[in-house]
Amino acid sequence: MLTLFTNRYQEFQPPQGVPVRITLGAPRFKLSYPLKRAVRELAPRREYFSKPLPEFTAAYRADLDKLGAERIAEELRKITEAEGSHRLVLLCFEDLSDPTQWCHRRIFASWWKDITGDAVRELSPMADHYEQGTLM
Repeated sequence: MLTLFTNRYQEFQPPQGVPVRITLGAPRFKLSYPLKRAVRELAPRREYFSKPLPEFTAAYRADLDKLGAERIAEELRKITEAEGSHRLVLLCFEDLSDPTQWCHRRIFASWWKDITGDAVRELSPMADHYEQGTLM
């Protein structure tokens, strides 16, 4: 079983699940929890960040298509087996409560839903609404 959520490093709380880094770099600030797991394949390429959102999204989704959902799920399942929890929280930096911000974690979530049919809920506040994932 694999249950995915997204959040930002600063909002993550250990009861939410296993924190998983999906950014090129690790946070340079102190975290209140251990961050032992990463799936670097889910980090967008550095050159994408200079692109407008539609181009960024197309390039990132194309990378995800090349990786494929089965390979991504296999990497994520390795973490669930090692950690003894099916709940993984994919983390990056952006504050989505700011309506001007967007983030690759939500692009991944949209892609994952399109490909697998499984929703990936955001656990931190999002502009104008809040997606609440169950903790049990």
